[in-house]
Amino acid sequence: MPRPLHPKPGAPLRARNGDRLVVRGHRVGESERHAEIIEVLGDDGAPPYVVRWIDDGRVTQILPGSDAYINRLSPARLSR
Repeated sequence: MPRPLHPKPGAPLRARNGDRLVVRGHRVGESERHAEIIEVLGDDGAPPYVVRWIDDGRVTQILPGSDAYINRLSPARLSR
């Protein structure tokens, strides 16, 4: 099961290819959006990221804001 990484306020996000990006809804009742990180463009796991959105399959580049967090995949799952 992915482990959520909720950064401390002001802490930078760090991700690896295959991790999940979760962007929280901005309004009451709005659902989160989930994406698979397919490329890390920043240094040492920092954004921006190239992601594939789970809901529609689109591939986009994103510089996530404070409304986002990373679900890290386990090392065993990454080795598959």
